[in-house]
Amino acid sequence: MAPFDTNRIPGQGRPRATFGLGGLIVAGLIGLPLVEIAVFILVGRAIGVTATIGLVLLSMIAGTTLMRRQGFGMLRRMQAELDSGRVPGEAMVHGAMIVLAGVLLIIPGFVSDVVGLALFLPPVRDFVWSAIRRRIEIVTVETRAPGGPGPVVDLDADAFRRRDGHDGGEPGKGASPWVIPPPDGRP
Repeated sequence: MAPFDTNRIPGQGRPRATFGLGGLIVAGLIGLPLVEIAVFILVGRAIGVTATIGLVLLSMIAGTTLMRRQGFGMLRRMQAELDSGRVPGEAMVHGAMIVLAGVLLIIPGFVSDVVGLALFLPPVRDFVWSAIRRRIEIVTVETRAPGGPGPVVDLDADAFRRRDGHDGGEPGKGASPWVIPPPDGRP
């Protein structure tokens, strides 16, 4: 898909350019590094090169620490949701935002650091979740192996015996190798 589409404006002969999602992604991939470089230059002039490099390293360390701390907490909340039988949709989105925030802090740059720090704040994540909640659909799929495990029957050792007379090895194909012994105890 082209980064922008040309459409005719009604009543006029000239095309109008409209950017689609692809165009926004391309613009972001080109624009963000340029903005980061400009901010690096401005910060470097204001506080010096050594302090600028120190801030970048500090943000990387903070990103990994915060991602690990909040990430483990989010995993515990997701597990609690699953244990209670609920789909952890919101917890999954918050977890994804925490990972994104950590990655943004690890990537060198001050603009990405500001966005990353903002995503670590629960109110910001709640705002983003409320904005995207209407656009996503969470589907729960229950899977089982074909002919999967049926009900489990717990029996005593003398309740069933094998047809082939021994208890080891692979059973043959077809019918079950297990039979109910006659009530009089004969084999």
